[in-house]
Amino acid sequence: MTEKQPPTPSEIRAYRAENPKLRERDVAVQLGISEAALIAAEVGLTAVCIDGSANRLLERAPQLGEVMVLTRNDSAVHEKIGVYENVTTGQHASIVLGENVDLRIFPQMWAHGFAVSKGEGNDIRRSLQYFDAAGNAVQKIHLRPASNLDAYLALVDAFRLEDQSQEFVAAAPAASEKEETGPVDVPVLRQNWSEMTDTHQFFGMLKKLKIGRRDAVRSVGEDYAWQVAGNAAEFMLRAAAEKGTQIMCFVGNSGTIQIHTGTVSRVEPMGPWINVMDPTFHLHLRQDHISECWVVRKPTKDGHVTSLEAYDAKGEMIIQFFGKRKEGNVELATWRDILDGLPRVDASVAA
Repeated sequence: MTEKQPPTPSEIRAYRAENPKLRERDVAVQLGISEAALIAAEVGLTAVCIDGSANRLLERAPQLGEVMVLTRNDSAVHEKIGVYENVTTGQHASIVLGENVDLRIFPQMWAHGFAVSKGEGNDIRRSLQYFDAAGNAVQKIHLRPASNLDAYLALVDAFRLEDQSQEFVAAAPAASEKEETGPVDVPVLRQNWSEMTDTHQFFGMLKKLKIGRRDAVRSVGEDYAWQVAGNAAEFMLRAAAEKGTQIMCFVGNSGTIQIHTGTVSRVEPMGPWINVMDPTFHLHLRQDHISECWVVRKPTKDGHVTSLEAYDAKGEMIIQFFGKRKEGNVELATWRDILDGLPRVDASVAA
């Protein structure tokens, strides 16, 4: 059998025109192409190929002023309105520590960029969209009425590539370390877990013991991790909104982790999605993609720090929540109360 050829740019545009209400990501899925290939088909029309370097963007992003920053994976979309502030760039990791825009960026995973303009007249929607080598979105930046349009146009002009082809050639993304899935030595895991003094030591512990994150959570014991209902995130968000509890919400992909810190107030379901629709923070989480939810307790020098973690059927992290906490302070009592009140999954049933 001959392998089916991907659609041409003109075929992509035609299909998109026939399905104007579909989201870009859904159009790409239905066509069997990457989202970057979908955008590339519009180069010369609504899109411009630009340099995909994360650090080059970060050097100029503060000049854009107020923007909406979007980071997503297959199951969660995290949107924040704010300004790029307190930017630190590095070869392996870069950080943005703004009041609203809080990012951890892995520059080696960023490969392609596009400037996209849609609409007509005074209703032109402009964005910068970045993808990994395989064409998966790592971050999108949407201009708002208060954005600095001149800075955006200057950035696009400076970053414009000589090659403005509509053909997108996907490559395998830069190799990322795969989690180990071997047998877990529970006594050794529990010993190392108990000796943590900072939550940032967790990844190093997993790497040292060659244990996958979900395997560790499943194995360590109910004094450190216990499984809760698949819709625990909705329970938690509603409780946090009711109590005014400040939370931290992490959503990431291969190239970016985006963080919200603060309260949530407007929590609304829509089909399989649970949504937060607040003035500067929007979250869209597909609860039907959640295979397991766990409350995880890690020791630190300031006492235990507790998180709520949701995993998909492949065992990959979809989303993670903490209570807001500054280093040196104990965890919020209201946050612990919320997590303690989540409906648990009986251990014998979960096994």
